[in-house]
Amino acid sequence: MHILVLNPGSSSIKFSMHEVGEGAAAEGAGPVECRSLYEGELGGIGGRREKLEFRYVAGNDLSGRLGAVKSGSMKEAIAVVERAVGLDGLPPPDAVGYRVVHPGAHLRGHQRLTQEVLVELRAACEFAPLHDPEALEMIDEMMRRFSGVPHIACFDTVFHETMPEEAMVYALPYAVRKQGVRRYGFHGLSCESIVAQLREAQGIAFPRRMVIAHLGSGCSVTACVDGKSVDTTMGLTPTGGVMMGTRTGDLDPGVVLFLMRQAGATADSVERMIDGDAGLKALGGVNDMRELRKRASAGNARAGLAIRVFCRSVVKAIAGFIALDGADAIVFTGGIGEHDAATRGEIASNLRGLGVELDAAANQMEHKAAGQSAGQTVRNISDEDSAVAVYVAPAEEDRMIARHVARICRAAPRSEGKAS
Repeated sequence: MHILVLNPGSSSIKFSMHEVGEGAAAEGAGPVECRSLYEGELGGIGGRREKLEFRYVAGNDLSGRLGAVKSGSMKEAIAVVERAVGLDGLPPPDAVGYRVVHPGAHLRGHQRLTQEVLVELRAACEFAPLHDPEALEMIDEMMRRFSGVPHIACFDTVFHETMPEEAMVYALPYAVRKQGVRRYGFHGLSCESIVAQLREAQGIAFPRRMVIAHLGSGCSVTACVDGKSVDTTMGLTPTGGVMMGTRTGDLDPGVVLFLMRQAGATADSVERMIDGDAGLKALGGVNDMRELRKRASAGNARAGLAIRVFCRSVVKAIAGFIALDGADAIVFTGGIGEHDAATRGEIASNLRGLGVELDAAANQMEHKAAGQSAGQTVRNISDEDSAVAVYVAPAEEDRMIARHVARICRAAPRSEGKAS
């Protein structure tokens, strides 16, 4: 079964094709063969500088076969994706899966896209105005162009549906909570992929209690017991929790009220500030950790402060979850978590009192040089005497989406899209 996966951004679309084995019909049935065939990313949507990267996973470039591309609008961008998927020699999709950030107040589980589900997703835009509208625009256009195959929405929140009520509820009046105002959690597809990789990893005992630190442009920390989410740092929206690239993370609500009272302030202007002009960008001048490290090394005090605040916020989150449930392992993922050894080292050094010790050489080593078994994505960077194992693994969101799409498509006919 060939599954096309689309992961939209504010001005880009990532797309990939996956070949999924026959075992994907049963939930939790064990490892399922899922092979990525090609992947691409179209950037500059809505702007003047289109950029297309399109290649086989094996490495051969495919972008030259498409010629000139236009992405002045989402409609034009989807036309490029349609051309790419339709190139001679590439398998057509049997189904299409989408990463959607927020399902809104009523949907539970990943959903086959029906008119009823689309109504719920349009209502969910008030929960995620920076993410869901773009996804819906893409879904509408893709469903029109690929009308003969199933379309499935996979949500970043589903993995966290196992959290206990005390981890979900806000201390707000019932009338507010009844509207769906609660802690949903995000980066669920990433966390689920980490759990799957650890279950499948050779020579690694699956950690019953783990803390997953997804550190990238967006950041979150999640506590898992027996592979299920029991708490996470993000809340109603992907703005809360630890500090991020351009987002504040948790704030005293009084700060938002203060900003709203300023002359000329609106809900939209405050939202743009706390989501787009805060975090590493606000403290250090840029939201790229690599650039911040260069500046800090050159003596830039702002950059150094941004890094220290960032690491401190992650340490506090990890330490809090260890205090609640304990930890057999910490797993770093996301762009920063997977690739920035210095950040991992600084976070781990502040967790030594909780039994975390890194192997400095293993932490610095690139994955390809780490001596892992062929196909193994998880690597151990902890010292042999560390009470808590520390791993690094990639966030394989698209792979998880492909698995879920295959499962839903192959499941016995049943009612999909039920609201709770």
